[in-house]
Amino acid sequence: MKLFVPGRICLLGEHSDWAGGYRRINADIERGFTIITGTNQGLYAEAEPHPNKLILTSTLEDGTRKGPFEVEMEREALLEVAEQGGFFSYAAGVAYQVLTHYRVRGLKIDNYLTDLPIKKCLSSSAAVSVMVARAFNRIYDLKMTIRGEMEYAYMGEITTPSRCGRMDQGCAYGNRPIMMTFDGERVDVQELSVPRDLHFVIVDLCSEKDTKEILSRLNHCYPFAEDEMQQGVQKALGVTNAKVIGEAVEALKSGDAERLGAIMTRAQAEFDAHVAPACPSELTAPVLHKVLAHEAVKPYVHGGKGVGSQGDGTAQLVAKDEESQRKVVEIIERDLDLPCLKMTIKSGRRVRKAVIPAAGFGTRLFPASKAIKKELFPVIDNQGNIKPVIMAIVEEAVDAGIEEVCILVQRADLELFEEFFGNPPPIENYNKLSREHKQINDYVMELGRRITFVPQDVQEGFGHAVWCAREWVGNEPFLLLLGDHLYASDSDIPCARQVLDVYDKVGRSVVGLKVTPGSDVQHFGCVTGTWLEQGSVLSISEFAEKPDLDYAREHLQTEGTEEDTFFSVFGQYVLKPTIFEYLDEHIQHNVRERGEFQLTSCLDRLRQEDGFAGYVVQGRRFDIGLPEAYRQTVIDFRNA
Repeated sequence: MKLFVPGRICLLGEHSDWAGGYRRINADIERGFTIITGTNQGLYAEAEPHPNKLILTSTLEDGTRKGPFEVEMEREALLEVAEQGGFFSYAAGVAYQVLTHYRVRGLKIDNYLTDLPIKKCLSSSAAVSVMVARAFNRIYDLKMTIRGEMEYAYMGEITTPSRCGRMDQGCAYGNRPIMMTFDGERVDVQELSVPRDLHFVIVDLCSEKDTKEILSRLNHCYPFAEDEMQQGVQKALGVTNAKVIGEAVEALKSGDAERLGAIMTRAQAEFDAHVAPACPSELTAPVLHKVLAHEAVKPYVHGGKGVGSQGDGTAQLVAKDEESQRKVVEIIERDLDLPCLKMTIKSGRRVRKAVIPAAGFGTRLFPASKAIKKELFPVIDNQGNIKPVIMAIVEEAVDAGIEEVCILVQRADLELFEEFFGNPPPIENYNKLSREHKQINDYVMELGRRITFVPQDVQEGFGHAVWCAREWVGNEPFLLLLGDHLYASDSDIPCARQVLDVYDKVGRSVVGLKVTPGSDVQHFGCVTGTWLEQGSVLSISEFAEKPDLDYAREHLQTEGTEEDTFFSVFGQYVLKPTIFEYLDEHIQHNVRERGEFQLTSCLDRLRQEDGFAGYVVQGRRFDIGLPEAYRQTVIDFRNA
């Protein structure tokens, strides 16, 4: 399994993570707010299971190989290594925390490439910690969310002598920017998207600073300010910072590089005036200010500031465009002899939401569907856990990185679904569960916190079901999964994640596809088109809803496929919100097909007006909509 974890850079809000933590003692302190983003550099690794050891081989930035380091996967041995400090201690600390909470064996990790500068305020230790947490999560299918990986990485790092801040492990969220809020022990994360690329230059100041001294001096200003200087620190890291972060979030959301640069320049001035006096020996930062004041780069940047704990560690500059970014690097490396990194926050509407229609009656599964909803029929996963179908579908979405899920249900069934995802068993039954099943129960409750149930009071076709989610989705792209299909990937990338990745790449709506023999085409929606990537990504030229074989032979044969072999819909879509406009027109004007409001004709209109891609999913789908299909799914899904 291949892994990549970037470094992270604090754009704004340095020190507010630990400052906001003091609210547990002094409620008058403002919450901490920070904006961080992943760098374009990081750690690349391959991971595989090991029966009884944690083994890590690492590659330094200069290509030097270190290790292998190894330790037995036993709590006492891992804790001893973690407490010794050093590079391997981070991996051992995370493994110790994972082993404390999960049944896992060992890992063998080869960090075969590192292009992230070490000890330059880019959280290389946090990247190691996240890498190990992610490897355990994916190798042993621990069902952690990104937030869960971040938390275990943090717990693992503070098991070592490191006293990292709470923001460091935000690198778990990858290259996109996030805003983090710190309120005592509570941490919230909000992911941000930008409509256009933003270009930064990160400058290694090649100087020294004493981070421990900085933190020590600043911590003396908390939890209660004793003089005017300490009041200034609390205000700067509190209410002033909150205002700055609010403005910066709006600048990022609008892709306004000029405004963001001006905000950074102002934030640096506030820091210099009100925070630096608490530790002038480290925060006067002459090298940083030399870079920020360098006249030759000013025509190419909108502004900039220090990074991390500030001082003479690292600087960041907001370039006006990609060419300006290149020019700034050239000037600083030539004039000041300081090495630079390019960092670009990429634009794109990240898909955060998924919709799952589950309001059908299940006519073809009667009379079982009279006793229990078909979406609650049991299946057994490849870990041997028996679960309802709807839980497995929600897991597919969450494993793909989806944050929020909408399930469309009949109003009469709302309480049934809410009970499963929202309430634990009665305490007398909960106490009878094994430790493993109690963890599964807690996991189900965590899934439930991501789910919103939307009633579909009448069932008038697939298109009508999707239309019912329009207000919940809003003006965002979304993942659509069928409520009577299960999925299993042929690789370590979930099927839905594969489809989402293609959406990120092509920038248009995408439907997952499956190679289907002509004898089965009448059961599925089908497509044809021309290849964007041979055998993988298709530019769709036609949608057809359950065509007969003669029509498929005449209209749906795709170049390069075998005779009487076609592409049917896999049951996963990423759709732009424009689809709701077309569905609304059909519903307002009562445009029906076979007596119902269908989705396929609206998909074809979206194809015509915006383009539509198809992706041949590397995985399998399992249907539960027919008795024989459900019987086969129960058998095959267990071994998927």
